[in-house]
Amino acid sequence: MKKFLIASALGLGLSTGAYAKDIVDTAISAGSFNTLVTAVQAAGLVDTLKGKGPFTVFAPTDEAFAKIPKADLDALLKNKEKLAAVLTYHVVPGKVMAADVKPGQVTTVQGQALRVSSGGGGKVLVNDANVLKTDVVADNGVIHVIDRVVLPN
Repeated sequence: MKKFLIASALGLGLSTGAYAKDIVDTAISAGSFNTLVTAVQAAGLVDTLKGKGPFTVFAPTDEAFAKIPKADLDALLKNKEKLAAVLTYHVVPGKVMAADVKPGQVTTVQGQALRVSSGGGGKVLVNDANVLKTDVVADNGVIHVIDRVVLPN
């Protein structure tokens, strides 16, 4: 799995060099996390994710959020407490680069654990979400891109 994550980061041309944006600004500039940024704003988590950190964020793309029925997503965006729980379930304290990821459980900021596993064929999963890109570096942490929103129990 470690080889896959490193190769994935290199193969996608993601920079692991100099950086100067926090997690939120990095997500905004990527252009594929508009729904995530909207949700972070609605949950009142912008200042937290712009804070010192470091944070590791498993960030669902706009396409991942599109898999949620519109009525359910709209309801979630209006429920600040539930939204904050879902979003913080995607965040792990510390800066965990792809090379440091190991299969098993990792405790999220929300308090419950995410399961990191190998899905065969070199795929890496976070719960049931595929990791699409790794090591998108920010000055206060790192983003790993996933293809679905993962929900706490």
